[in-house]
Amino acid sequence: MPPYRLQALLDIRTRAEDEAKEAFSAAVKAAEKEKQQLVALQKDLEKRKAERKGKVQAFLQEVTAKGGGIGGFQQMSRFEQRLKDEEAQVALEIERQKEVVVQADKLVEQRRMEMAEAAKEKKAIEKHRDNWKAEVRKERMAKEEMNQEEIGNTLHLQRVRAEKKP
Repeated sequence: MPPYRLQALLDIRTRAEDEAKEAFSAAVKAAEKEKQQLVALQKDLEKRKAERKGKVQAFLQEVTAKGGGIGGFQQMSRFEQRLKDEEAQVALEIERQKEVVVQADKLVEQRRMEMAEAAKEKKAIEKHRDNWKAEVRKERMAKEEMNQEEIGNTLHLQRVRAEKKP
């Protein structure tokens, strides 16, 4: 069988499909990592809120035990505000992380489409190759039949000539 003339293109499409699969896999892993980071930030925020309540309560008890008066309560208020500001920072990080997750999901979808397109292109070339192979086989069979027919005709003519000579 002659070599397939588009084999180089088939090899290129196969490599492109493999690369697209790898890129999709990497995008899925990256998106999962970003989602895990978002969950970790959300858990951190919840933990900070719970800790703030406990710390403020402990600080309040300490102030009231010492009899700190108004200065102690102002100090407690500043302490609570600082903790709330830290929580707000974490909340901002969560919002940024949500955007990162959305972008990662968009990238995953883009990679999925690229992978599907690469697979479709490869499949088209493979179908062409299969059709080409079938055509080559068909031509080969036709040539063999023609050769067999010629051999049969030649043998027949030899017998007919041999019968006429005596």
